[in-house]
Amino acid sequence: MRLDPDPHSDPLRRWFDHEQAEATRQWLSQPQNHFLVQEDPAYPPLLREIADAPEFLFVKGDPALLCNPMVAIVGSRQATTQGCIDADAFAEALSKSGITVVSGLAVGIDAAAHRGALRGPGSTVAVIGTGTDRVYPASNLDLAREIASRGAIVSEFPLGTAAQKWHFPKRNRIISGLSFGCLVVEASLTSGSIITAQSALEQGREVFAIPGSIHSPHSKGCHRLLRDGAKLVETASDILEELRFCMPVTAAADMARPDVAEGNEASDPSDPILRELAHSPLTPDQLCLRTGLTAGQVSLMLTSLELEGKVASLPGGSYQRLDFRRR
Repeated sequence: MRLDPDPHSDPLRRWFDHEQAEATRQWLSQPQNHFLVQEDPAYPPLLREIADAPEFLFVKGDPALLCNPMVAIVGSRQATTQGCIDADAFAEALSKSGITVVSGLAVGIDAAAHRGALRGPGSTVAVIGTGTDRVYPASNLDLAREIASRGAIVSEFPLGTAAQKWHFPKRNRIISGLSFGCLVVEASLTSGSIITAQSALEQGREVFAIPGSIHSPHSKGCHRLLRDGAKLVETASDILEELRFCMPVTAAADMARPDVAEGNEASDPSDPILRELAHSPLTPDQLCLRTGLTAGQVSLMLTSLELEGKVASLPGGSYQRLDFRRR
């Protein structure tokens, strides 16, 4: 939205009082800050379709990302280590396939999803429940700065707005409204992530869920969604394959095929390691037994794969595979 330099013709007065309008004008003087209204071509087209689309959006970062094909990844604030690993890995795989990952900048699953997505060209969008001049929670300040620099932070709340409990369920409709689909990684039955998934269903979006242990409270919400018709996913490829049928042809064509590697994977000497780690974490000793490789070979391969971001070490000395391409 372009603003007339004459403050007397300031269109911001349509929504804000004089003090708020002036604060917004000052904020917009910084190059990374943007104010989008529904009439703007840069306003995200998918979000414009929902019944209660926000009249305007404050955007800190790259507004062009809002017109990319997007997938929401949400989940528990009290996430497990494995849940965060899964959110991070799914987000990275989607981002590397050209998908922009949307989440809510909360601790736990949200933060893991943002970090994973920042490692790919699709990047990430954080929809927040405060003004864009504030960060909540404060523990995510560094992450918020990185997202503003390499992705985008979005809010419908005016500058200076502090965190209020009711803001977060309200902003969830934007997270789902921006996205072709919503992935729930971990959630209790009363989680805000379930509200986001319900918004996605009401908006006609796809809903995906990762199953978990029947004994874990973090899996109860996902299992409820699966019983209600959400699609069970085990890899990022499952999401990408599903979204090809509901995305516009041009958006689907922009997505990189998830099953195409950057080189000839069949000749990758680390392939036996990745193959064995495809189903569950394993220790180096277990990998030696399963692959027939020496301890030295396994150690070198694990170090290389960890540097490439394909595996991660877990507490207890085991390793978890992080890339989700089909083999």
